[in-house]
Amino acid sequence: MFVVNPNAFILPSFRIPPFKTEHIAFNHQLPEDTFANDYLDNRFGNGNWSYTVNGREAIKCALEKYQLNKNDLVTILTTSENFYISSCVTLEIDAVCRWNRELLPETKIIFVNHEFGYPYPNMEKLLALGVPIIEDCCTTFFSQDATESVGKYGDYSVYSLPKFFPIQIGGIIVSNKSEPIQIDTILNQEEIQYIENVLSYNLRNESGLLLDREKAFAYASKKMATLGFSERFQKLDKVVPSVLLLNNHGIINDLNTLKVYLANNGIQSSVFYGEDAFFIPNHQNMSTIEIDFLFEVLRAYIQNTNG
Repeated sequence: MFVVNPNAFILPSFRIPPFKTEHIAFNHQLPEDTFANDYLDNRFGNGNWSYTVNGREAIKCALEKYQLNKNDLVTILTTSENFYISSCVTLEIDAVCRWNRELLPETKIIFVNHEFGYPYPNMEKLLALGVPIIEDCCTTFFSQDATESVGKYGDYSVYSLPKFFPIQIGGIIVSNKSEPIQIDTILNQEEIQYIENVLSYNLRNESGLLLDREKAFAYASKKMATLGFSERFQKLDKVVPSVLLLNNHGIINDLNTLKVYLANNGIQSSVFYGEDAFFIPNHQNMSTIEIDFLFEVLRAYIQNTNG
């Protein structure tokens, strides 16, 4: 059986990132390893990428390359074209200039958010505009489009490692321009080595990691469909989602109340604001039994609220 609504001091912890408490000890004991650097050199080009403390710092470093002033305009576009956008993005842009959600003649930079691991579908059309592009690949480390060009369209692309790996820090900024990337990160050498060790360990088993994510996603999606939910985006072969984003179809009357309820059961989640949808954790470190627990918590909520 599963215990729903336990004492607040003995909650489980289901995070959207794949990090679990046991990874503190596991990561600490990993040997020094630079496999990740070779992997990233091969993927992005030697000298064309750099570690950052997180995805936010990567965004900050990319914006700094354009010498923007407070009146300049960055236009944010997302895969869904919904108004939802993380404050992790908007706060970094706010610190530098203005932002909006619609292309205008005064747009200085297009900031493309490949949302939840699902690539923005019209990148070629954006390239034809001749406006500089930054690609936000923070939730799209492994996903690709049909031409395998995600992360290569823009002048710069940015990544967040905790979205896909069991690590608490780490981001990447990539330059697709001819000159090598040079940034000032707040990371120290010990932290960089830690990121290298953890990333190397996980990338050595990339195929297994992706297979585990695929199995978890397929299992969870099928389970949640029995409650009436459906996948918000079409999942193509080269897409590796960062979460399980579900259409609600009016099943739950108040998704904000659901978010609180899930948190009270130790489950990190959020509402896909602007749509009748929400998202919950789904990653390579979730077992089928853990997914069953999330299912039972959701089912209990529906039964208790819909009577």
